[in-house]
Amino acid sequence: MEIDAKRLLKILPHRYPFLLVDRVLEVEPGKRIVVRKNVTHNEPYFPGHFPGNPIMPGVLQLELMAQAACVMYLLLPEFEGWEPRFGGLEKVRFRRPVVPGDVLEVTVESIKTRGNLGWASATITVEGKVVSEGEMSFALVKPEEGEGV
Repeated sequence: MEIDAKRLLKILPHRYPFLLVDRVLEVEPGKRIVVRKNVTHNEPYFPGHFPGNPIMPGVLQLELMAQAACVMYLLLPEFEGWEPRFGGLEKVRFRRPVVPGDVLEVTVESIKTRGNLGWASATITVEGKVVSEGEMSFALVKPEEGEGV
């Protein structure tokens, strides 16, 4: 199943400039997802990271992994409309810099779930080469009535 940018906005609560997933290429809800992020010269972080040598911050690569994982779980009927909360990171490695023009492909696989808690492994590649990887945990929470997003 492929998901375009318009439908993605109905699944994730994130918005510009923090929505990092551009397109979902494949998904098995609750099990596996593959997403794409096109890294462009006009990303809002490049002027400061680093002037003259733009590199995508590692923390944003981790956020991209987390957003992909959350889409994978938010597509399950029991979590429709819920919101993601980061839990933790483990075994994170950065293998090479991500620069303007790179097309990131993120593959996330569920390790385990327990209720509204999830653990997943993620790998980001550019042209088939690993640029970063790690494992994460998170919670999905039901928004409280009257609480803003």
